[in-house]
Amino acid sequence: MADAALDPHAAIATTASGVGSGTLTTADGMPLARALAHSQRRARRRAFLLVLPLLAFILITFVVPIGQMLARSFHNDGFSANMPQVSAWFASTEPGTAPDDAAWTALAQDLIASADARSIGVVGTRINYDMPGTRSLFTATGRQVRRGLEPPYQQALLEINEDWGDPRLWSVMRSASTPVTANFYLAAVDRTRDEAGNIQQVPEQQRIYLTLFWRTFWLSAVITGLTFILGFPIAHLLATLPMRKSNLLMILVLLPFWTSLLVRTTSWMVLLQQQGVVNDILVWLGVIGGGQRLQMIYNQTGTIIAMTHILLPFMILPLYSVMRTINPAYVRAARSLGATSWTAFRRVYFPQTLPGLGAGAMLVFILAVGYYITPALVGGSSGQLISNMIAQHMTGTLNWSMAAALAALLLGSVLILYWLYDRLVGVDNLKLG
Repeated sequence: MADAALDPHAAIATTASGVGSGTLTTADGMPLARALAHSQRRARRRAFLLVLPLLAFILITFVVPIGQMLARSFHNDGFSANMPQVSAWFASTEPGTAPDDAAWTALAQDLIASADARSIGVVGTRINYDMPGTRSLFTATGRQVRRGLEPPYQQALLEINEDWGDPRLWSVMRSASTPVTANFYLAAVDRTRDEAGNIQQVPEQQRIYLTLFWRTFWLSAVITGLTFILGFPIAHLLATLPMRKSNLLMILVLLPFWTSLLVRTTSWMVLLQQQGVVNDILVWLGVIGGGQRLQMIYNQTGTIIAMTHILLPFMILPLYSVMRTINPAYVRAARSLGATSWTAFRRVYFPQTLPGLGAGAMLVFILAVGYYITPALVGGSSGQLISNMIAQHMTGTLNWSMAAALAALLLGSVLILYWLYDRLVGVDNLKLG
């Protein structure tokens, strides 16, 4: 009887009192509505327990690390945690206040304590992020103050290095005196703060990030368009051929997935270089002269060609899966009613492929935005994307906060584009087959 109470399809009995009140009950007298609710709760609990291991795995290995990384974009306590006295002085004064004796005393005592704790390198690295070239100032001063530093501290520090009197340095230290900062986001859009704390553009020769963002989205859009132009006829051919032949040709489409990305990229390096196969064929055919070999690698051309080839299957497969379901009788009916082949394609066939086209375009564009191995190998200086700069900060300069800020802006840009696509087209119209 207990099992019957948990089963929404259990036998329903109407008690003597229930007949008068019109309340339906299960065989053991439990109200039917309560039995159904209990059964649904139990089903939801079982479903949650089934997906709990996967949910925990995603949270631990994906969500939490990304969250911690993105937190570095606005939180960096390298200076504030190791220079508490001068940070307290900055907190008690207004921006633009010139350093007084209390400020110099706090700075000197913090430098001595930080040098003794061997954290002066961390302090210098944090300031160096906002003012390049200052890490050596901190480390060299740290070695000096460990031998002893006598007041007046202002004169003693200026004797060690006159750069300690630079108003720009004090402005940067004030900005770094709080662990939460927006300076990395400012740097990510080629902005900085002057001595008074006002936001301004960096010098023209240092403006690289906005250019890289623009290049990333532009090249990603070009690559998406090229994969559509090349992939649409292929997908249409696969969808209209008999199943046996289309399955055979599908192997050629899937073959890149079975080949290492590094192998595919280096193959293009062999093909596209000035002494490579493509240039040799063009010279042999007489299209170009021996001294007119084309530069098709280590530039944007190489990036576009290699990434288009690598990402082409991601456009073909969604298109093919949708085209396979389109009834060819629709086009035949349109032509029998007087439409030309082009009109039938444009007004009948192509609109039905838009769900697959949208899915393929989203896949290719998002993947292209985040690619960095292929541009690093074949792109040269003009074919680098913002992802290459993120990788450079992660592994080269070790400025993880800057890498996190660039990654956060890139993620935000992709989410905005995704939102615009949803508003204009509708994510519900996406189909992967």
